[in-house]
Amino acid sequence: MTAPTIRAVFFDVDFTLIHPGPRLLGEGYATTCAGYGIPLDAARFEEAVAQALPLLDEEGDPRYNHEVFIRYTAAIIERMGGVGPQVRAAAAEIYEAWAGNHHFDLYDDVRAVIPALAERGLALGVISNSHRSLEAFTEHFELDRYVSVHMSAHPGRYMKPHRSIFEEALASAGVGAHEALMVGDSLRADVAGAIGAGMHAVWLRRSGDDSSARPAHVPMIRRLDELHDLFWPGAAAT
Repeated sequence: MTAPTIRAVFFDVDFTLIHPGPRLLGEGYATTCAGYGIPLDAARFEEAVAQALPLLDEEGDPRYNHEVFIRYTAAIIERMGGVGPQVRAAAAEIYEAWAGNHHFDLYDDVRAVIPALAERGLALGVISNSHRSLEAFTEHFELDRYVSVHMSAHPGRYMKPHRSIFEEALASAGVGAHEALMVGDSLRADVAGAIGAGMHAVWLRRSGDDSSARPAHVPMIRRLDELHDLFWPGAAAT
């Protein structure tokens, strides 16, 4: 099958381009909550996140609402053993910390792939449900010279997978949906959302097994540099 002509590539941000550092992992949660008098078992962090994630999909209103993410963070704390009236306050502090770029690190493949795609003349953008300033994000990680479209659901926009956030990104890039590719780690928010807006999509699965929920026509990659083999064979990142 002939690869489609792609003029713009959009990326999710969290767990696609960046990953949280210690401040936002188990020990960091435990340290923050200790300041509120809440003891946590840091070893339960990954299990707690997996148990709390479905809560984000249960929200009926797809517009950005910070209370949704504070409740989600509080649910992680509770599943790590946290109880008491101060749980929400601790969750709110952790939620605010997610806006700090210094609490995150780039994945090791980003600095090669993003410039290589820009050199091909592609419009590049980021689309995120995070409350983090995307302009500050690209500047902090020195990606601002390559990324021209910043589309955040915060404040008040419809979040991925709602098609409107993708359509706004397409309009900003000046491309049609059939000319655009979305790359992200979430099958629901990134892949299904982009396909619903008429775009192409690639699922970035950095760890874990494949999923039976992945549509057969949607490629799965383990690293960003695999994009070149999918859409521009023979033009690997340098």
